[in-house]
Amino acid sequence: FVPWSKRVTYNEDKASDAVEEGRFGTVQYSLFPSYNGKTMVSPWHDIPLRSGSHYNFITEIPMYTSAKMEVSKEKYRNPIMQDVNKDGSPRYYTYGVPFFNYGLLPQTWEDPALKSAEGYGGDNDPLDVIEVGDGPLPMGSTTPVVVLGSLELIDEGETDHKIIALRASDPRANSVRSLADLERSLPGLTARLVDWLKMYKTSDGKGVNQLANNERPTSASEAEAIIAECEQRWRALLAAPSARPEFWLPH
Repeated sequence: FVPWSKRVTYNEDKASDAVEEGRFGTVQYSLFPSYNGKTMVSPWHDIPLRSGSHYNFITEIPMYTSAKMEVSKEKYRNPIMQDVNKDGSPRYYTYGVPFFNYGLLPQTWEDPALKSAEGYGGDNDPLDVIEVGDGPLPMGSTTPVVVLGSLELIDEGETDHKIIALRASDPRANSVRSLADLERSLPGLTARLVDWLKMYKTSDGKGVNQLANNERPTSASEAEAIIAECEQRWRALLAAPSARPEFWLPH
């Protein structure tokens, strides 16, 4: 991995049509995506999960960047903001910068009431995505992707699925339809992903993360079943917004 990246005060990796508020690198910074000509949309609720036969991937953290960005579930229209440390300072990855694009699938929710086989509830967030295409995608951009599989992270007692995907525009997308195909194309990548997910918090003094299923990735069809379940949980969330008053939900 790349062990260091410059912490800048302007966002040179954002989508060109995204709307920014505040200064990048501060906890006041917010980025609102655009979609289909509409500005300041909610990346969680307003962008559809699917685009034809593909899924829509929203980039929160572009490849090779260290700022830990994520959708705010509580703020108006759920902007992408920088996560914070316990002392309130902006959070950065310290285990080296990601060698993948990281973000979410819109219109999904990992419900804490949904228990895994090991008894862990969902992490209360939209589904996370690791996109393994060639090069960075802009923060706040929407990219159609092919789902290849997933890894099930157990993060501080919660289930945190990581959907592994490849952008549909990648030249390999016609031949890479599973993690086995990906491994033939990029040998060793799955092992690197497992290492990253297990170890990335250790540089902050935390323990090694666990992966369920003996670290075995799911198939593409199993990952799509996880997505379908989390889509239904999101629909149920919108149908009963009073159950989660802390979230900003569309009315």
